[in-house]
Amino acid sequence: MSQPAGAPHGSAVETRRQTPTVWVGKVSIGSSHPIVVQSMTNTPTADIAATVTQIKELVAAGSELVRITVNDSDSAEAVPHIIDALHKDGIDVPIVGDFHYNGHLLLTRHPACAEALAKYRINPGNVGTTRRDDNFKMIIDQALQHDKPVRIGVNWGSLDQQLAASLMDENARSANPQPAQTVMLEAIVQSALRSAQAAVELGMPEDKIILSAKVSGVPDLITVYRRLAAMCAYPLHLGLTEAGIGMKGMVSSTAALAVLLCEGIGDTIRISLTPAPGVSRTEEVLVAQQILQSLELRSFLPQVTSCPGCGRTTSTTFQQLASEVQTYIWRRMPDWRNRYPGVADLKVAVMGCVVNGPGESRHADIGISLPGAAEEPSAPVYIDGRHATTLRGENISAQFIALVDDYVDKRWGKHGQPE
Repeated sequence: MSQPAGAPHGSAVETRRQTPTVWVGKVSIGSSHPIVVQSMTNTPTADIAATVTQIKELVAAGSELVRITVNDSDSAEAVPHIIDALHKDGIDVPIVGDFHYNGHLLLTRHPACAEALAKYRINPGNVGTTRRDDNFKMIIDQALQHDKPVRIGVNWGSLDQQLAASLMDENARSANPQPAQTVMLEAIVQSALRSAQAAVELGMPEDKIILSAKVSGVPDLITVYRRLAAMCAYPLHLGLTEAGIGMKGMVSSTAALAVLLCEGIGDTIRISLTPAPGVSRTEEVLVAQQILQSLELRSFLPQVTSCPGCGRTTSTTFQQLASEVQTYIWRRMPDWRNRYPGVADLKVAVMGCVVNGPGESRHADIGISLPGAAEEPSAPVYIDGRHATTLRGENISAQFIALVDDYVDKRWGKHGQPE
């Protein structure tokens, strides 16, 4: 697994919120460290082969933590075997156990599972009703015994109803009652904070606790995390609890997380997309990466800037070239990442006409400005802000890709490194 990349120069965030560092396996989470991308499997955890395969896919896409469901004895027994299989293939990504309802029992009855996991996810609304405090204590005791961090993850759909009812009653008696929605959002924040305090009182160090407070609405999520960030110093896990499918899920997640991340709030993120039929689970990893890279908080893949096209660009050449260049870069990245450290910062421009083409190309590391309708049939190429050559003919795509290859090798190859 590649090491987390740092924030490039010019990041949209001026000041990250300061937190302790929480170590999840070998991955560090907190204010002084890169924001961590994580994901979750949707295979039955008891199906060891299927779960291992999907974890490998998520890690290959760039997931730095992977969460799996642990909901019964079969899945708990499978956990050590899953992790052993990953280690045999040289994959040591931290695996997080997702516990609801019976986590206190599973962790106690399956010590090999408790030891193998890198972190436990606890939902304070789903640790029981009549023995809520005892069940919570059992999970914390297991975390302490095995020296594991915890994420206390409150969800809108499974909120602690006793706490919510108590705050609703208190609000009703108030001289200036607030709307029910406002009280519910406060209940989410209070559930996370009170649970964290309870964990600390049970002996859990503050640098072993991560908090999340997820809802499905964008404005509500921003409100909740702003409050949570102002009221505690714990690292925060960001994400809409059910983002949705396709474009809706991607846009909603981006709209919510971009606001918070630009305010310095958030230390690890997960994009909870509903996979479209036949679409890989890795899509949620790629969306998370693109959010961070678009905000210039992390670098994962070289960025290809291309124009949308207009009446001046009647030819589809620039569209085809942009697609071919991007596909080529993605295909080469597994090799490039190992051979050329820093190549993820590469910026390429593929522009369709003379209006913005030359200017945008000069701003990229390497860029090409294709001729628009009725323009001279030539394509100037700019490298590091200067006109380097002009391409002509029917083989422009192959010529430009060759120039990109040469640029990468000269800038990030061994001979391109300072002595």
